[in-house]
Amino acid sequence: MNLLLGIGNPRHGDDGLGPLFARAFRHPDWRGINAATAPENFTGLVRRLRPELLVLLDAADMGLPPGTLRRLDPGKIRGRDFGTHAPSIGQLADYLSDCAGRVVVFGIQPATVRPGDRLSPPVRATLKTLGRALASGQLPP
Repeated sequence: MNLLLGIGNPRHGDDGLGPLFARAFRHPDWRGINAATAPENFTGLVRRLRPELLVLLDAADMGLPPGTLRRLDPGKIRGRDFGTHAPSIGQLADYLSDCAGRVVVFGIQPATVRPGDRLSPPVRATLKTLGRALASGQLPP
């Protein structure tokens, strides 16, 4: 079983891409969890489930064009790169690495994170592409 933790604030435009994707993505090999702005609250569940693959998905300001998807090295992620929750997503990935076969962190460059905004078209397109890739058993580079 593979597990996706969608991280972010769904009321703040593209910052909500993780939770929205986790709720919408359906595939028999995957379980999605809306971790919202407190992914640390789901560490016990991840430890109990012991997924083969754990994907952490969040908006990340990387200075790239909106909608750009990047696989991120957890050891190089600073807390301010993912500012809506307490621990660094890198720390979270490291903490959970002993209970998952593999942990992968994906960041998507947001276009807007203003309260009340919806997902931007570039982020929506990237999430569709990501969903197709995960459903086919492929992880984007």
